[in-house]
Amino acid sequence: MSRASLHETEVATGSDSFRQPDIVDRESSGLGSLVWHAVLTRYRHERKVCDQLTGKQIEVFFPTTFRWSVHGRHRKRVEWPLFPGYCFVRIPSHLLIPVLSCAGVAHIVSFAGKPAPIPDYEIEAIQRLITTSLAYDALPFVKEGAPVRVIRGPLAGTRGRLVRKGLNYRLLLAIELLGRVLSVEVDASDVEPA
Repeated sequence: MSRASLHETEVATGSDSFRQPDIVDRESSGLGSLVWHAVLTRYRHERKVCDQLTGKQIEVFFPTTFRWSVHGRHRKRVEWPLFPGYCFVRIPSHLLIPVLSCAGVAHIVSFAGKPAPIPDYEIEAIQRLITTSLAYDALPFVKEGAPVRVIRGPLAGTRGRLVRKGLNYRLLLAIELLGRVLSVEVDASDVEPA
C-alpha cells in the first residue's frame, strides 16, 4: 500500500446513497505522517495478525525466512518469521487503535509509554536484504564484549564474553581472580545476551 489510505465517503445518487471508497493522501490531509512501528503478537499469531491488518488496509511488513523442520526422520522446509513474535506496521503514531484491536496483538513496542517509531531506513534495509539471494538469519543483538550465554552446542549453558577476532566471533572464558582467559570460536547464532 502506498501513502494513501482507504476511507469511506458517502456519495448521493438520485434518491439512494451508498458508501464508496475514497483514496486520501494521509500526509497532505493532515492525518499525520506514516511511521513504522513494531507490533508484538501472541505466540505464533504473527500471520493471523498480519492478515487482519491487511484487511483493514494497513501497510504491514512481515519478513520471513525458510528453515528445516525435523520431526523424527522427516525433514520439511517451513516458512518461519525472521523476527518471531513481531510484525511491523506503517501508520501514523496517533492512529494505532485499529492495530491494537486485532485479535492476537499483545501491544505496540513503546518506550516511556509512547509508541516507539522505527526509522524507515532500518525497515528498508531489511526489505532490500530479503529480496536478494544472500543467506541471512536473525541473531540476537549482542555488543562486542557483552556477557553472553551459549545456547547450543557442546558449550551450552556456558557464560562468557563475546569478542570479534577478524571475521569470526570468539567466546572468552575467564578466571578473573587469576587474570586468565581462554578463547574459543563460536557461531554468533549460538549465543544470547546473559
